[in-house]
Amino acid sequence: MYAYLNGIIAWKTADRIVVEVSGVGYNVYVSPGRIYEFPECGEEVKVYTYTSVREDAVSLYGFATPEELELFKLLISVSGIGPKGGLAMLSVMGVEDIRYAIMTGDAKLLSKAPGVGKKTAERVIIDLKDKINTQDFEVSITESVSEKALKEDPKARDAADALIALGYSAREAEHAVGQALKELEAHNGEDAAHSDQILKLALKYF
Repeated sequence: MYAYLNGIIAWKTADRIVVEVSGVGYNVYVSPGRIYEFPECGEEVKVYTYTSVREDAVSLYGFATPEELELFKLLISVSGIGPKGGLAMLSVMGVEDIRYAIMTGDAKLLSKAPGVGKKTAERVIIDLKDKINTQDFEVSITESVSEKALKEDPKARDAADALIALGYSAREAEHAVGQALKELEAHNGEDAAHSDQILKLALKYF
């Protein structure tokens, strides 16, 4: 119904924003883990939307980028993954992480999302593996991990090299290190970590 909304954020909560467009406020559900991607109240915003039509409700789901929206559409096309499940997955994992998990068959990573069990994660992999654009996937992984983390942080580079020496591919090593850095940053700041600590955490993602 709506490709996107371009207006002002009138209200913002943990999982919802109200976008005012020409005097009309649109209630848009967003991923709690990605609410930070949207501006504050009173600021302009462009929200890419998906309209969910059910017998008892019509709901709008919003995303900061077209890539998030397209991945959301793919996720909810899988049996057992509804709009809430799609938002939950995008809340705990970024677009690159989900693509990576699907391409590598990492059901454990996908099942980290609330309400997504191992069987559902495996179904996502089976149904979507052939629908993920491999070229886009390779570019996004390189940009999100190699350029932003490994090139800027010698400790992260050392940890990735150690994983490669253990027999993991460069892509697998970079992804695992990226996840470890996120975990460290969330708890006590990645700058306080040594390469061996990053390596130890990264091993959990295999």
